[in-house]
Amino acid sequence: MQCPLCQADTKVTNSRETDSGRAIKRRRECTVCGQRFSTYEQISLIDLRVQKRGGDIQQYDKRKIVNGIKIAVQKRPISEEQFKKMMFLIENDILNLKKDVIPSEQIGKIVLKRLAEIDKVAYLRFASIYRDFRTTKAFEKEIQKLEKD
Repeated sequence: MQCPLCQADTKVTNSRETDSGRAIKRRRECTVCGQRFSTYEQISLIDLRVQKRGGDIQQYDKRKIVNGIKIAVQKRPISEEQFKKMMFLIENDILNLKKDVIPSEQIGKIVLKRLAEIDKVAYLRFASIYRDFRTTKAFEKEIQKLEKD
């Protein structure tokens, strides 16, 4: 890792797990100018691709999931820690599929499963977009299904 100030090599002075073991925080020091800074290391699903409903295949982009979920949980009583844990579990579920190309529908189902565990309203918000409800009857059916489970 290079120093952000002088671009010289740095050395790690301290490492520890953070975010409940989902990341590693490394404290670094520049060997030339002495600048100190921290870096965070976490799992990245860079080789994963997503097959969209229309058949297109795109590179996996965690930000798309995060943005969709943030809209669903907006103004809901969900803490930042709950959100981070849910995102970790979602990515873990995706990783456990052990596939290079995953249908977007499968990712949507994983997200819905995790949302249902923490907030039913957020689940319905996400489902209304993901499942593209065309009628109020379809929405009512989803509510009934959710209440049954």
